[in-house]
Amino acid sequence: MEYEKRNDRNDEVFSKSVKAGKRTYFFDIKTTKGNELYLTLTESKKVFEDGREYFQKHKIFLYKEDFAKFKEGLDEIMDKLNELNESGDFRTDSFVRNDKTDDSFTFDSL
Repeated sequence: MEYEKRNDRNDEVFSKSVKAGKRTYFFDIKTTKGNELYLTLTESKKVFEDGREYFQKHKIFLYKEDFAKFKEGLDEIMDKLNELNESGDFRTDSFVRNDKTDDSFTFDSL
């Protein structure tokens, strides 16, 4: 299988982004120096601080030895989410968050 060379280092094999409101999720397949595949999952959220706009990022690296267990766990949790949504006990309408949230809230303030 051939893939498009994404950069000079050729470490990025494939990338998929999913926009969801203020957040964008990136799923990137990359290669190590030893030419082994790994996955990065990145959440990028637009935030405003001191009148400046920037992107806050959180990244997870997933290596080949964990692919099957990760998929198994993700499949299980997605099945449970569907089951819970279908139970009628939880809100399933498309809830839109208010953009005027207080970003200064932390759990430490409780």
